[in-house]
Amino acid sequence: MSSSISSMEQKRHFSINLLEWYEKHKRDLPWRRHRNPYYIWVSEIMLQQTRVDTVIPFFNRFIERFPTVEDLADAPEQDVLKCWEGLGYYSRARNLQAAAKQVKELHGGMVPDDKASVFALKGVGPYTAGAILSIAFNKPEPAVDGNVMRVLSRYFLIEEDIMKGSTRAFMESLVVELIPDGRASDFNQALMELGALVCTPKSPHCLTCPVMEHCSARQEGKEEQLPIKTKAKPPRPEYRVVALVEGRGDHSGRVLIRQRPQEGLLARMWELPHLQTPAARSGRLPDEPAMDILAGALLEEGIAARPIAHLTDAEHTFSHIHWNLQVYRCREEDLPQAAELKAMYAAGDSGEPSVQTEYRWIDERDMQHYAFPNVFLKILQNYFKHSSY
Repeated sequence: MSSSISSMEQKRHFSINLLEWYEKHKRDLPWRRHRNPYYIWVSEIMLQQTRVDTVIPFFNRFIERFPTVEDLADAPEQDVLKCWEGLGYYSRARNLQAAAKQVKELHGGMVPDDKASVFALKGVGPYTAGAILSIAFNKPEPAVDGNVMRVLSRYFLIEEDIMKGSTRAFMESLVVELIPDGRASDFNQALMELGALVCTPKSPHCLTCPVMEHCSARQEGKEEQLPIKTKAKPPRPEYRVVALVEGRGDHSGRVLIRQRPQEGLLARMWELPHLQTPAARSGRLPDEPAMDILAGALLEEGIAARPIAHLTDAEHTFSHIHWNLQVYRCREEDLPQAAELKAMYAAGDSGEPSVQTEYRWIDERDMQHYAFPNVFLKILQNYFKHSSY
């Protein structure tokens, strides 16, 4: 492993000055106001791939709704997903609740403070385990995330790909060396804070950095070239046609939603009926063939509805897929109760399993009872807001 780590003095300078800076400049974040392991655990799960400013209101709402591990463990899953709605990466919420049940059953509702037990919790990997153990329990465990790897790469001039397991392992051992006795909680938070506020991915604020004097990358003029990171593959595009089915008669003023399969992407959440189109690789379909395909798919699912007009386009990016959605207004046809029956969720090119799917007719007030992926939430909110469509 190549680096310019040259002396104990460089390490000592880093630890001392970083902690002094943190004590003066740390942000007032709700999960920092208490050394509550449950709060810290929830915050770390929410902060995965999500900005702090985005997380704060979600965290406050979540803790208000589920103030203890037992409250989370005992809650209906749909309540948990609804409280998580808009934050994305919903498997995090499911894993968090599953782990809360583990804590309740195996540890009496108390978040464990030993490494093996924390690692055994569903959805908890090396970083999250290190964060819980160090921040909540002040144990000298490394918590190495993207911010930390960026800081270490620059300060110690580590010119290795941070996507490699060997690089992460090296940095974890380095952090253990750097943690001052009895200061693991503050040190790991300080390291993350420096990466978030000062040693940023682009245009790092070197002149205000508390460890600038001994930063090897700055001395070599390489601060903006590090860290070295293999680029991830871009998400593959998928093109889908979506039905916003307006009800008639007893369903007037309501729209049709369905529940996703029990497993897989966005499991058990609610959505508008949709399917992947043959244009998955070639782009957007013209409206007429798109509506024909949609009409046939709705009929196959037992839904008597006719597409009448293009409503809007939308898109959403997952870690590995980018959805391009063409949304069409559809009108319920005269086939009594067709859409209230359970219908087959047809497997298509998306690889989604064929299972019995629940359908519901909802109005705007009913939305509070169902958890939707953000893209469908926005479509529905906009539709009800402009219900004169």
